[in-house]
Amino acid sequence: MTASVHAAHLAELNVATLRHPLDDPRMAPFVEMLDPVNAAADGTPGFVWRLAEEGAADATGLRPAGENVIVNLSVWESREALWDFTYRSGHLEVMRRRREWFERHVEAYMVLWWVPAGHLPTVGEALERLADLRANGPSPRAFTFASSYTAAEAARHLQAVPPTRPEQAPAGDAAPV
Repeated sequence: MTASVHAAHLAELNVATLRHPLDDPRMAPFVEMLDPVNAAADGTPGFVWRLAEEGAADATGLRPAGENVIVNLSVWESREALWDFTYRSGHLEVMRRRREWFERHVEAYMVLWWVPAGHLPTVGEALERLADLRANGPSPRAFTFASSYTAAEAARHLQAVPPTRPEQAPAGDAAPV
């Protein structure tokens, strides 16, 4: 984790539904890109943190959103730092080829939100933000690159409007993620 002078950092979650298991030969080009792309992220100015499975170099073994869904959760000093990595680095090659490896999503698969500097979001927190975006559309609480909010806008909104809590499911009912 890099040191930062920013009061807020930008958290990012994206989910991807695999077309094939990661050990399938058709996924080999993606798997081969993981280490170099993650190393590039780690060395990018503005990078703060990314989720990795304990004892692993990445989070592909974690499946909190479903057995065939991989997650990427990271924290950045600014929207610009994340944008530059996503669209102006070797990561762009992965984005260009994503249809080879991942199913097309019919709903939001990426969400951004501001966190206090030093806070590392949990996967549960991240999935809740994605659910919020899917249910309510972009807001200062959960947004996208195309509908982004500044940290100041988010702070003003979040002070005025406390986060909503989903209703508790009756005992024995499991709510889908």
